[in-house]
Amino acid sequence: MSFTLFPGTRLALALESLAGLSVGDALGAQYFVPGNRPADLLEAILPEPPWEWTDDTEQACCLVATLAEGDFDRDAFAELLARRFEPYRGYGPGAVVMLREIREGLPWPIAAAAAFNGQGSCGNGAAMRAAPLGAWHADSLAHAAVQGVRAAEVTHAHPEGVAGGVAVTVAAAVAAAARLNGHKPDRGQLLRATAGHTPAGVVRDGLLEAAALSMTTVAEAAERLGSGAQATAQDTVPFALWAADRFLDDYPAAVAACVLAGGDVDTTAAIAGGVVAAHTGFDGIPAAWLSAREPLPGWLAAVGGE
Repeated sequence: MSFTLFPGTRLALALESLAGLSVGDALGAQYFVPGNRPADLLEAILPEPPWEWTDDTEQACCLVATLAEGDFDRDAFAELLARRFEPYRGYGPGAVVMLREIREGLPWPIAAAAAFNGQGSCGNGAAMRAAPLGAWHADSLAHAAVQGVRAAEVTHAHPEGVAGGVAVTVAAAVAAAARLNGHKPDRGQLLRATAGHTPAGVVRDGLLEAAALSMTTVAEAAERLGSGAQATAQDTVPFALWAADRFLDDYPAAVAACVLAGGDVDTTAAIAGGVVAAHTGFDGIPAAWLSAREPLPGWLAAVGGE
């Protein structure tokens, strides 16, 4: 990569990715509301605004508020997650217990390691919030991967949960770097580059399988890769990044693919939306969709958030 990123540019890239993540999350969440039926978002009437975002966006806002030069500050991130989380945003029971324990003073490494009877979480929580971190580190995929591990480990001690966070971080770095370099990767290239920096395991294998499905349909890709119905990184990240790779310059199509696939729609749309927006910037997100999304939390304005 042949560019240098200054702090202001890093933050701008991260905020654009956050916008894409939060709109995807908020729109995807509307399809859990009775009466809102998934359809081709490019042709259908969209749900009535405002579109409320979920824990995906709340955690991503905490991540963006933590971003700074140097290694990702895991202690500060854990403290902010614990202080800001609102259970009604859709947090799973395990996450609620963990964040309450951290809020009450339990060190985050202990809380994360204790989850799921000591196995650690392999859920998709680390992945769903990770895209802005990758956009911030668009100048180095290797460094993005290292920081992706640091950010994931705050809540996910299971190797696959960490791998999911790393994969989305690296994918967003690839997407942002391609934008800065002035080119769009060939289909499958983002997935292969991401797999090259993702720890070995089921998530990485899924990314390589996804790369081989670059010309298949959304339904076929979801059937092969999963679309988040199990709420694990293994079942979520490969498909979400397949959608991002397939529609890297078409934000509405990437989010529509996630909606049509079903499953954990808010999370797959958040992941794909965050990665794609790292490539397209704000201009790729329909203005009407941004307006329909519930405003981001006011406390984020302290770091330049919208």
